[in-house]
Amino acid sequence: MKSLVTVCMLCFGFAAISQNPELEVKNTVETFFIGFHQQDSTLVHNVVTKDVILQSIGTDKNGKTVVRNEDFNQFITAIMSIPKDQKFEEKLLSFNIQIDGNMANVWTPYEFWFNGEFSHCGVNSFQLVKIDEAWKIIYLIDTRRKTGCEN
Repeated sequence: MKSLVTVCMLCFGFAAISQNPELEVKNTVETFFIGFHQQDSTLVHNVVTKDVILQSIGTDKNGKTVVRNEDFNQFITAIMSIPKDQKFEEKLLSFNIQIDGNMANVWTPYEFWFNGEFSHCGVNSFQLVKIDEAWKIIYLIDTRRKTGCEN
C-alpha cells in the first residue's frame, strides 16, 4: 500500500510540475546553473538552443558602458577548464518570471563568489522559448559590477 501511495504522489507531483509553466521555466534556469556549478557541459547544453546568444554588460576602463558578445562554446570551455580545486558559485537571489505563450523571461539578481570570496554581482536576464514541450534558453545577458551590491 505504501508503494502505491508513493507512486500516486510522484505522478501527481510530475503532473503539477508539467501544469505549472513558471515552475518549468524556473527548473530550466536552475538546471543551467546546476550544470554550470558541476562543470557539466552536457547538462548545460540540454537547456539551451544550439544557437544560444550570450552577452554581458559592463564598463570599460573609462567607465563607459560596453556590451560584450560572448561565444557560448568558449564560455562552456572556460567553465569546464576551471580546476576542480577552485570553488565558484553564482548565488541567485530571486526569480522574476514572465510568460506569454511559448516565450518566457527570467530576471535573476545574483552574487558571484570565487573560493569563498565575493567577486561581483549583477542581474541575469534569460529569454526562453518552449520547443517540443521543453523550455530552452535562447538568450542570456547579464550585468557585472563590484559596487552597489548587497553582500
